[in-house]
Amino acid sequence: MIDKFNKEYGAKKENLAPKILIVCAIIILIALFYCFDAGQYFSLGYIKASQERFALLYKEHKVMVMVAYMGIYITMSALSLPGAAVMTLLGGALFGFVTGTVVVSFASSIGATLACLVARFLLRDWVQEKVGGKLKIINEGIEKEGAFYLFTMRLIPAFPFWLVNLAMGLTRIPLRTFYWVSQIGMLPATMVFVFAGKELGQIESLSGILSPGLIIALVLLGIFPIAVKKMIGTYKDSRIQGFKD
Repeated sequence: MIDKFNKEYGAKKENLAPKILIVCAIIILIALFYCFDAGQYFSLGYIKASQERFALLYKEHKVMVMVAYMGIYITMSALSLPGAAVMTLLGGALFGFVTGTVVVSFASSIGATLACLVARFLLRDWVQEKVGGKLKIINEGIEKEGAFYLFTMRLIPAFPFWLVNLAMGLTRIPLRTFYWVSQIGMLPATMVFVFAGKELGQIESLSGILSPGLIIALVLLGIFPIAVKKMIGTYKDSRIQGFKD
């Protein structure tokens, strides 16, 4: 009995060690970000003031700047740090619309997937153990229509980027599905911000980029796939019922 307890305790301790290391690393990185007030370098004012300097640096070292940009963007997204919108504008200002869209799309999707992976590794087992029964219906829904729900949340600006990553990390949606749906779902807003970044000097606030009409359009676009799927399901059910009658 004692040996069994010791083995179970030892196994739990071994499984807990990597999680503790990751949590400590995340806390240290976030603490450094705020202790050194790094957020000032990801403000709209700083990016606008430094635009010419960044453009000159990119002209002289294109590959290095692009790699550094993606590395910073991925890290910020993975740690859920503020500044992604400003970084997207900078991507449009530096790389242009086409290249900027490609770079930002991949960087944001990779960062989001890492954030989802970390949330899943650190929290999912604990959450499932505590409230597994209550999450059963949610897990079943995610398995059936998770891609549609994720696509909708990615398109609608009301759902915070970091919250979607965390919430999906607690579900059983495959990471592969999470990645490609996130990349497609975030693409319209990415294109809008990258395009706006081409006129970075004229932007006064981030809130002015997404107009009410554009937000409504993104919401309708996000709801559309689920609505079509429901309509097709209802039509098929009515056909089956008709044959039975």
